[in-house]
Amino acid sequence: MQQGTLMRKVKSKGWKKQRYFKLQEDCMTIWYQSKRTGKTESAFSISDVETVREGHQSEVLQSLAEEFPPERCFTIVFYGRRGNLDLIASSAEEAQCWVQGLRQLIEPRSFPLTSALVSCTWIRDWFQKADKNKDGRMNFKEVQRLLKMMNVDMNEDHALRLFQAADKSESGTLEGEEFVLFYKALTQREEVLSLFQDFSEDGKKLTLLELVDFLREEQLEVEGTEELAMELIDKYEPSETARARHVLSADGFLMYLCSPEGSIFNPQHLVLWQDMSQPLCHYFISSSHNTYLIEDQLRGHSSIEGYIRALKRGCRCLEVDCWDGPNGEPMVYHGHTFTSKIPFREVVSTLGKYAFKTSDYPVILSLENHCSMEQQEVLAQQLKAILGEQLLTATTDGRVPTQLPSPEELKHKILLKGKKIGRLEDTLDGPGDEVPDVSDDDNGAEAEEERRRAKVGGTQQRPALQKDRESLAQALSDCVVYCKNVSFRGFQEARSHSRPSEISSLAEAKARKLIRDAGNEFVRHNAWQLTRIYPSGMRTDSSNYNPQEMWNVGCQIVALNFQTAGTEMDLCDGLFSQNGRCGYVLKPPFMRDEETLFNPSDPSSREGPGPVTLTIQVISGQQLPKVANSKDGAVIDPLVRVEIHGVPADQAHQETKYIENNGFNPRWDETLQFQLHVPELALVRFVVEDYDKTSRNDFVGQFTLAFVNIKSGYRHIHLLSKDGISIPPSSLFVHIRITE
Repeated sequence: MQQGTLMRKVKSKGWKKQRYFKLQEDCMTIWYQSKRTGKTESAFSISDVETVREGHQSEVLQSLAEEFPPERCFTIVFYGRRGNLDLIASSAEEAQCWVQGLRQLIEPRSFPLTSALVSCTWIRDWFQKADKNKDGRMNFKEVQRLLKMMNVDMNEDHALRLFQAADKSESGTLEGEEFVLFYKALTQREEVLSLFQDFSEDGKKLTLLELVDFLREEQLEVEGTEELAMELIDKYEPSETARARHVLSADGFLMYLCSPEGSIFNPQHLVLWQDMSQPLCHYFISSSHNTYLIEDQLRGHSSIEGYIRALKRGCRCLEVDCWDGPNGEPMVYHGHTFTSKIPFREVVSTLGKYAFKTSDYPVILSLENHCSMEQQEVLAQQLKAILGEQLLTATTDGRVPTQLPSPEELKHKILLKGKKIGRLEDTLDGPGDEVPDVSDDDNGAEAEEERRRAKVGGTQQRPALQKDRESLAQALSDCVVYCKNVSFRGFQEARSHSRPSEISSLAEAKARKLIRDAGNEFVRHNAWQLTRIYPSGMRTDSSNYNPQEMWNVGCQIVALNFQTAGTEMDLCDGLFSQNGRCGYVLKPPFMRDEETLFNPSDPSSREGPGPVTLTIQVISGQQLPKVANSKDGAVIDPLVRVEIHGVPADQAHQETKYIENNGFNPRWDETLQFQLHVPELALVRFVVEDYDKTSRNDFVGQFTLAFVNIKSGYRHIHLLSKDGISIPPSSLFVHIRITE
């Protein structure tokens, strides 16, 4: 008998297995089983699904385009690093049924705990997990099992009291509303109730004026506080009667604190809030290394999925390694390794489709060109034909730039970064042959020496120019405008002979040496020209270096392996989670001045106000996830570590004590304090770990944000997984104060 919808699950052109797919009655789980054996192979939760793509939108389905029409094909894309699921339905109608159904199920998901829907879904999930015999009721033994599943090691007598109080029918089991009562008693937030009662005269409600007092005194909201209070009541108070009276109940107060307005992340900074009209070099730019790889650097799989994931994450600088391929078609892969290959044409098509779905601001395509002259012509032809007007092939005003254009001027444009024959001014109007003066005295000996060096440089350039013409196709060279690759020969050499439209790429070790030896010069250089940093070739496991030290000197394009989870990608996601996730973050003023005195190794060189003190009271945690692959019945012993990542003087971390056997509602009530000398560059990372006295602590969750995006007051921190995925309703409750 048919157990669900029969579809083909595809992994490669020759691997097409028929499987039955079925949505479970909970509308939260999909399982699939073999047609031949009837054995259930796997299941996944709707909450794991990020999106559904229709048609031939994966390499595998593209390879089957002649065999199966796009109307029957779709791809289920999961959060994090889990592989996609490519499916072929038996008809277009069946495919549409699944595509539309899945989209309906995944789209209502919103911010944790801000609606009754999310709460009810969460309660229903727990009920179904614990209802072992599936009779729609839960006895006390099943409740005890549930508590272990929820990371709670509760005293049996206390659990029995909660159970009996919720068992209104006195049947010895909980069903329907009784379980909801039990769940609410279990999740009672004493610390929030106590705070609520501090500002409520009768302990039952907050009047409009009492809520205004709380917002001003504790949340440090200063502008439009009464209007904000009214908005919060209208938005989060569940009782219509209370809303009509302009009061906030304890339930509404908790919903506000768990909402975006109650988050540690300033909601005004989630949207585009920075000036986007500065030169490109004045921004940190979200950047990926070897974007086509989704695994390691030696044998990893190359995939257009790497580009899609990076672009959807807000990445604005992508890398592509091109080599000669069969039948005159250039291929993308990591040269001299066993990584798989993808056609350059597919990469460019993917770029054209996804480049501006997350952000309107420019994408830089960093081209590593290893192709013959013939296939370089093909590269240029494919770039122009597929990208069309998206590809920038001329300066914004047709003249030689004296500085880089802004992200605003380059909206919806793709810039090619690569080698170029000659200089930009050779093909444009304007003062192309003039050598910029670097001397304060035009008539002095230094200026004369500069002119002499320029003439010598021009003579030396001619053989190099001839070599470029012999190894680089003119058509491909013409596609490079603002990002011409040049070798780095020192800051003085760059200031004397380089142009704003040129860019140097440095390996991480070379960059670190420059930071140590000439930190201030590095900052000045990055105030007028772009610099790209890339990982050491020894990182064959696709590990990452610390991006913070590169940002500390203003390096804009700090390329990371996006496929590798860890602290480094947490910092990257934390920095670029602001400003509408557009992939551009404006550098502080003292890093945009070509004459700046700032050196990250000497915080006193920073112009502006003095150090600030960040005080964090870590109050409690809520429904922390269990450690992956932990034993049944195991309950975590959570601790919280707060890390400061910034200039060397600000690097610090402190942690709370651990709480034994309570991942459900641990209470710390500990205060941690940090002094920040350069707060504009600081990132704050909150990490929850499961304490282990015999081995390394296990990761539970984290959240990272730039210090400038922190809101003071009582705030929730909604935790993310190792892959940067939200894990509702897991959170921390903290109190933040910032003083000068």
